[in-house]
Amino acid sequence: MDPIYLDHAATTPLRAEVRVAIEPYLGDTFGNPSSLHRWGREAAAALAEARATCATALGAHFSEIHFVRGGTESDNLAIQGRAARLRADGHIPTVAVSTVEHAAVLGAASQATARGAGRLETVPVAEDGSLDLDRLDRALAEPPTVVSLMWVNNETGMILPVEEVAARCRAAGATFHTDAVQAVGKVPVRVDVVPVDLLTATGHKLQGPKGTGLLFCREGTYLSPLLHGGGQERLLRPGTEDVAGAVGLAAALRLAVAEREAEAARLGALRAQLEGELAARIPGMRVNSGRAPRAPHIASVSLPGLDGTSLLVALDLEGLAVSGGAACHTGASSGSHVLAALYGADDPHATVRFSLGASTTAGDVVRAARVTASVVERLQAQEGGA
Repeated sequence: MDPIYLDHAATTPLRAEVRVAIEPYLGDTFGNPSSLHRWGREAAAALAEARATCATALGAHFSEIHFVRGGTESDNLAIQGRAARLRADGHIPTVAVSTVEHAAVLGAASQATARGAGRLETVPVAEDGSLDLDRLDRALAEPPTVVSLMWVNNETGMILPVEEVAARCRAAGATFHTDAVQAVGKVPVRVDVVPVDLLTATGHKLQGPKGTGLLFCREGTYLSPLLHGGGQERLLRPGTEDVAGAVGLAAALRLAVAEREAEAARLGALRAQLEGELAARIPGMRVNSGRAPRAPHIASVSLPGLDGTSLLVALDLEGLAVSGGAACHTGASSGSHVLAALYGADDPHATVRFSLGASTTAGDVVRAARVTASVVERLQAQEGGA
């Protein structure tokens, strides 16, 4: 039978409308946006239109959108760039991150505070999505503070209390960044509603091109660049702009936001069906962050007594593309820091993350549940007979 792709949280296929939008900028409209001739002016106009489209989709101002090469660069520019600016102004910053952040955020925070360049505070997150607010308040009491909290967790789909934390940061005069890579197009994300200072998004989670991303930087929030050279992206991200990538990101973002409400309802119903089918077939299964508010496209389940790598390989051989969690470490086989933070480092479960997307159907989730249950039963029998 045809394979089933249920790893949309890792990456998504390029949408047909996005491909059409990009194609002119891979051919005749190839100019450098900094050039003054007609080819350059055409490219600059396309880049400006893409920036305006992204700003409208997020409730931002045109000048607050900066194009970068993906979510990881955006996270690093936000956190390291803000910390570096604070240091340049004579401060020693406190950087506070949650225990369930993406590796890009954790790495950026560690680098920003390395070798005495700042203080790093880690804020625990509970299985129901709540934060240790006492720990957060302690970080806010050591200004200047940069706080980074993801909007939707990429492994479990839990929605974190971004609105509450943004309000606390605003009241304390702290800078607030959110990695919204898994949130945009799945839950309401508007920077004119939630007072975030910095926001990360990327194209390939939205059926856009890989290697494209943006950083929303609110007017009055100042960063130091990580790269140095030309004056592109208002001095924050020098280098010749990827016009095709920006156009593709803008098209994908516009469509994802316009269709969000209907698609979120569809994916939420499919996720509920999938989890119900799995629970009926696999005794002892746990839905990770099942008590937390969750985005509709991610179902993370843990199964006792199995080896996670063996399970994922067996599912792949049966034509089911899923993951064990984040896809941010090439070839990584180590356990998930997110699940360790939620359930303990010695949690004796193998985890499968099913992530749904535009191509997912009810038939897909029924087949996926049936295949998963069959593979689990076979592996448990093998373990029992070993």
